[in-house]
Amino acid sequence: MDRDPGPPLLDLEPSVDTFRDDVLAGMARPQKRLPSKYFYDQRGSELFEQICELEEYYPTRTELDIMRAFGGEMAGVLGSDCVLVEYGSGAGVKTRILLDHLDAPAAYVPVDISRDHLQQTAVAISADYDSLAVHPVCADFTQPFELPDDVVPHHHRVVYFPGSTIGNLEPADVDDLLEQIAKLCRPDGGLLLGVDLKKDPAVLEAAYNDAQGVTAQFNLNLLRRINRELEADLSIDQFRHRAVYNHAAGRVEMHLVSRRRQRVEIGGEAFDLAEGETICTEYSHKYDLESFCQQAAQAGLVRRRTWTDQRGYFAVVYFEVRD
Repeated sequence: MDRDPGPPLLDLEPSVDTFRDDVLAGMARPQKRLPSKYFYDQRGSELFEQICELEEYYPTRTELDIMRAFGGEMAGVLGSDCVLVEYGSGAGVKTRILLDHLDAPAAYVPVDISRDHLQQTAVAISADYDSLAVHPVCADFTQPFELPDDVVPHHHRVVYFPGSTIGNLEPADVDDLLEQIAKLCRPDGGLLLGVDLKKDPAVLEAAYNDAQGVTAQFNLNLLRRINRELEADLSIDQFRHRAVYNHAAGRVEMHLVSRRRQRVEIGGEAFDLAEGETICTEYSHKYDLESFCQQAAQAGLVRRRTWTDQRGYFAVVYFEVRD
């Protein structure tokens, strides 16, 4: 029996040239940087799913508890006949809770940069919700993109952006993304957003330095992807994982630390690293909710409802697009 290819996929995946340009530009900076969006090849996506199951990694578990407790209320606020556009769809676990409560959604549009993982999710959702129109889009959602032609233009649009992935962006990039979302959803549309809140730094650092070392493997996998796709010669065992909380910036910073002085070659260009020098691979900002809502308002997104856990670790917030 032939394997179900699933719903047709709109493929806007960034090219290898874009990947190369971003990596080379980041490695040339005084503080070397690699964009965190490139974590999510097939192996990276699988490792992140494992991270979400770890005891130390509270965000996924806490957000799931909020969704289970208040999914019906959220669906009521989103309304009937909406197009649900999910940024960073992943495995779609939280999405299913929302879909189970939504009243006759017009369509589901999962958007993810990892094509293989996206297709798997789209096939599974389409099979389990047979009356739901599923339109997967492989794209970098931090850049403007068009919805598939099959998405009916006049329907009410809601972007669902779980996981506090927005925390991976610099503040100026958050502004740009919120403005892009407001434009995509249009007045009367909305944004349902997961936001990781500020808390004890010990809790934060444990979440990104798990005892099993899964997060370390997730971080190092980015080097493996660069070797595979960009003709690089990075020695994986010459780097180690480090994650620390930067109090001043209000964020966890994830780094790859060079174990020795070394020269590496990527895409025909050479880069020198000193012993102990780091390559920053991810920022994960933690937010004060009121300050974040003020920032969102500047982009035309007005908070209407907030749901949180008893400890105040995490919040799911619904914003409406202002006329």
